[in-house]
Amino acid sequence: MSETTFEKQILSKLASVEKKVDYIMEYIEDTKLSEDDKKALAEALKEEREGKLLSKKQVFG
Repeated sequence: MSETTFEKQILSKLASVEKKVDYIMEYIEDTKLSEDDKKALAEALKEEREGKLLSKKQVFG
């Protein structure tokens, strides 16, 4: 599998995860997600967008 194909798959999966997290944050009652939970989710998504993920080499050696 070429590296660009792998990267596209990862980006696609991240987009899917982001949509699911947005859904959770929007539709679940506020009592189920504390403000700290919301901040942690937002920070995790921010880090993903900034590219702070492991590379294919780092993961598979």
